[in-house]
Amino acid sequence: MAGRFFDDWTVGDRIEHEIRRTVTETDNLLFSVMTHNPQPLHIDAEAARDSEFGQILVNGTYTFALMVGLSVGDTTLGTLVANLGYDRLVMPKPVFIGDTMRATSEVIALKESQSRPNAGIVTFRHELINQRGETVCACERSALVKRRA
Repeated sequence: MAGRFFDDWTVGDRIEHEIRRTVTETDNLLFSVMTHNPQPLHIDAEAARDSEFGQILVNGTYTFALMVGLSVGDTTLGTLVANLGYDRLVMPKPVFIGDTMRATSEVIALKESQSRPNAGIVTFRHELINQRGETVCACERSALVKRRA
């Protein structure tokens, strides 16, 4: 199991996730279509070319989902009970087709569960960073995670 149990975390733990992902046109188009998001900036090259970005802008919800997905293997894979919430989501820079993403995670809080003695709440700060070293997405994720037996 790759994920860590509640008991294995300490505040300040930081992970540079090894998996990187280059965003493709197919990723962006399929995600936009599957989520019924017809925003021309995401799916219409001509409309996007006329925008301030001059090119297709990657769907922000895909960007967010990729950030969380890149973190799961090292954080909650096999130990997650439930994600409790995502807070302070920001997207300070745009993502374009061809950008290569990497993610980092830091534990910013730990809390014993009042209702589940076999689990605890880990709050992570996730960041998604492009090949230029720019943070393109960040959030805080609270996850209910199993304790060791």
